[in-house]
Amino acid sequence: MRRFSGNSGISCEFNMTYAELVQVYFERSNALQWYWTLYVIVIGGLLAFASVRKTPDRLTTLLVTILYCFFAYKNLGAIQDVTVQRFAVLDALKQSSAASAEASVGAVSKLIEPTLVPPAFDGVRTFHIASDVLTVAALWAMELRRRRVAAQSAAHEEIGLRTP
Repeated sequence: MRRFSGNSGISCEFNMTYAELVQVYFERSNALQWYWTLYVIVIGGLLAFASVRKTPDRLTTLLVTILYCFFAYKNLGAIQDVTVQRFAVLDALKQSSAASAEASVGAVSKLIEPTLVPPAFDGVRTFHIASDVLTVAALWAMELRRRRVAAQSAAHEEIGLRTP
């Protein structure tokens, strides 16, 4: 049994091998990848939906924007949770390799641990928020384009009705 003290100051004891900790780290990495994949799919679907709409509708665009912002907020929260978990597992890995008496664990840890470099959450959050802002801007740019086209079409019809 090993004792672990994380960055949060919480101590716990666990009975996991180094290999199990590596597996948990990569499971958390896969979870993080799925959250990003879902995020990209939602943005793609949202922009596809917005691009095929022909008539302007400010209320629909507003509702879609609000719902997207809710989704983006929850998605970013999930990404933050998984990022914190990855850092906790990485701390446990480093403590486990330092406490292990097995030579094989020490050799493996020297190879693996330098490659386990999760990005800091501040950069992830900044990227996510920038992508959110650009997505909302694209939604509203498409809405404004629809309005402009509708106004031009109405003006052409009015001119067409007046000329014999």
